[in-house]
Amino acid sequence: MLNLVLHVFDNTVRFYRLLISPFDDGEYAESRFFSTATPVLPVDPIEQSKRLAAYQAVDNHVKPEHRIIGIGSGSTVPYVVERIVQQGAAVNKGRVFIPTGFQSKQLIVEAGLSLGDVDQYPTIDVTLDGADEVDHALNCVKGGGACHLREKVLAEAAQTFILVADHRKNVQYLGTNFAQGVPIEVVPFAYAKVLQNLHHILGSPKATLRMAIKKAGPVVSDNGNFIIDAPFGREHMLDPYVIMAQIKMLTGVVEVGLFCKMAKAAYFGNADGSVTVRWQDGKVEQISPNQTAAGTPV
Repeated sequence: MLNLVLHVFDNTVRFYRLLISPFDDGEYAESRFFSTATPVLPVDPIEQSKRLAAYQAVDNHVKPEHRIIGIGSGSTVPYVVERIVQQGAAVNKGRVFIPTGFQSKQLIVEAGLSLGDVDQYPTIDVTLDGADEVDHALNCVKGGGACHLREKVLAEAAQTFILVADHRKNVQYLGTNFAQGVPIEVVPFAYAKVLQNLHHILGSPKATLRMAIKKAGPVVSDNGNFIIDAPFGREHMLDPYVIMAQIKMLTGVVEVGLFCKMAKAAYFGNADGSVTVRWQDGKVEQISPNQTAAGTPV
């Protein structure tokens, strides 16, 4: 759910306050996008860490020559858009931004950036997206916001796919902190059958249909489908690609919220102001607080 509020000060400075739910522990995550003023550093340490990671990722991977840019979903993404806007109108002129869902579409439109669709631009220069959890091999769980089908389309369409998150999402094995399970988008007609398959064949006896908050009935994705959350044990997460393929083969499954062997790098903002970067080749880079991009001009 997204709530957009416009504030005006002295008829010049405007900012948009977005309340986005559910993310992380199901609580509202508040972020701010300033359209005509330099943004202030969030006071909350988790929000600050998200901003650190987002700024560093944009500075390293969204280059002036990039024309088609994918914008993902989640509580880190407003800071991605914020930093892109700071690159300036001249750089963003002629760029097209492809959203993964309603939230990112609204961010693109309200920022005054050009909106496009993957139908028009099936090849994307770079896609930046959040994650619910990322392991040391850059496999990740996505779908806490029920956008993982469109997120995976944009990830596969991108020449470079970059993950951005706070330090809580940096884990050795998937399922460490994100305990609700692997999000699975299914056609409504097949959800009961898929649940039975997960319970009795694939080893997820606690798989459940995700129910909506402040709405009677299940969560419905932007594509009109249902979401199943399927927890798996550590043995399945040692190589998540295997269980991803097995789930994907079930009739009725549209997409699985496991993104395996796709990301080039993952950026994690840390509580001490540093940023940890994990690369596809296994390299780990630590950027100290005085070297990070947050709070500095582009």
